[in-house]
Parts: sequence; C-alpha cells; structure tokens
Amino acid sequence: QVQLVESGGGLVQAGGSLRLSCSASGRTFDIYDIGWFRQAPGKEREVVAAITWSGGSTRYADSVKGRFIISRNDPKNTMDLQMNSLKPEDMAVYYCAAKASPASWGYWGQGSQVTVSS
Repeated sequence: QVQLVESGGGLVQAGGSLRLSCSASGRTFDIYDIGWFRQAPGKEREVVAAITWSGGSTRYADSVKGRFIISRNDPKNTMDLQMNSLKPEDMAVYYCAAKASPASWGYWGQGSQVTVSS
C-alpha cells in the first residue's frame, strides 16, 4: 500500500501563486508515476500534471503548461506542484495520486482545496 498526504492549497487572488505538496509513504518503491488531478464542482476529475517517480519525465495538461511546475524530492519522497499565474478556472479540489502499475492511478490523497478569487 501507498499512503499519500497533501498539504498546501488555500485562497489566492487571480495572478497569484500557491504550492501544493504531497508526501508518499509505504511501498513507495512500487510507484511508477505520481501526479496531481483536480476536480471542480460539476466537472469531471482531470489530470493536471504528472511526473515519473524517478523524476525524469514530466507532463502537463495544456491548460496549465507554462504556469505550473511539478517536481520530485527523492530523499523525502515528496512531490510538489508550484502553481503560478493562477486563474479563477484553476479553482478546484486538487488530489495527489500515484500509479503502482502502468495501467491505473490506484492511490489517492484526501484532496486539497484551491480557491482563486477574481
């Protein structure tokens, strides 16, 4: 099993920045990829950014490219999402997730609210 605990998030004005962190514990050696999803009210959950557990490869949703940066801190088993130039449409609950197999995101954090005021 892998446990994921998120921190960060909160309220920010449009154009501002926030940082989310995710701490992984347990069978972290089973993790292939780790990333962030978000879900806004009335919308489906969508992937925001992901990174290989080794940290060698990143990918982003088109809507956040150039504004968000995902990174890994290997010794600490943590992953961060630096969110810059936030827009009201970025407002959502953000979830940390991990893949323990290539096929599915099987582990999830509890979610962290990000609110962007216009």
